[in-house]
Amino acid sequence: MAALLYLAPAALLLIGMMGYPLYQLVQISLYEYGQAQASGGAPVSFLGAENYLTLLGDDQFWTILVQTCVFAAVCVVGSLAVGIALAVLATRISPLPRLLLFLAAIGAWATPAMAGSTVWLFLFDQDFGLVNEVLTGVGIDGAAGFSWTYDKFVAFGLVAAEVIWCSFPFVLVTTYAGLTGIPGEVVEAAALDGASAWRTARTVLLPMLRPVLVIATIQSIIWDFKIFTQIYVMTNGGGVAGQNMVLNVYAYQSAFAGSNYGLGSAIGVVMTVLLILITLAYLRAQRKDEANV
Repeated sequence: MAALLYLAPAALLLIGMMGYPLYQLVQISLYEYGQAQASGGAPVSFLGAENYLTLLGDDQFWTILVQTCVFAAVCVVGSLAVGIALAVLATRISPLPRLLLFLAAIGAWATPAMAGSTVWLFLFDQDFGLVNEVLTGVGIDGAAGFSWTYDKFVAFGLVAAEVIWCSFPFVLVTTYAGLTGIPGEVVEAAALDGASAWRTARTVLLPMLRPVLVIATIQSIIWDFKIFTQIYVMTNGGGVAGQNMVLNVYAYQSAFAGSNYGLGSAIGVVMTVLLILITLAYLRAQRKDEANV
């Protein structure tokens, strides 16, 4: 009971900051709400589930949903792989290289999404980008004037690399904190019992790191599933003919470019529900794994 009382102020603050906007999002999604209604020039009419039915009946929505899920999965796996690998490396190098590694990682983490996306776009510019100049200098055919944002999959790969670059530091820091919190005696005992490095990592370190990795994975899923700035800036609003759109960009285009705030809100509600379901499914899978250990 005492713990609940301590958490009550934070819970009330979260409800006030997140509950009411979510309520407004759901409410707008049930109405015909465009530019005319927003300016007061037309009455707001109740549509019920019509915006959701329109959305679910749109083939473009399903295409963008699949693109969003695959893109987010690549970014999450990439962030975890790079962050965990560098965290392990950080435990095995001397203090000065470790300090430089963390300074570089925190610099990437602290860079605003808009600034980072613009810098990456400049580096990969087809005419003046450093990357194309370097590739041309080492003799790679076709690198001169190559557009990194024209092809759908190349553009998604470029944005995913930028997202991983600015996301892996969180995984690095949290995993490193978890690794340094494991007593050295545990690893020594496993070595004395004849366990290999791989078995020690799988049966000793991984279970002890599980709470940290769960937090890092859930945060990465939430961040990467609702990516907007990187896609919008680096593909100029969603790519050629909208081929690189994800759900957040689709919601923006529907609400503001299309002046259909009701449909845009419906997309936002669907995204929120999907994030909750994905998070719950991941937590359930983790609990099953813990029960089988």
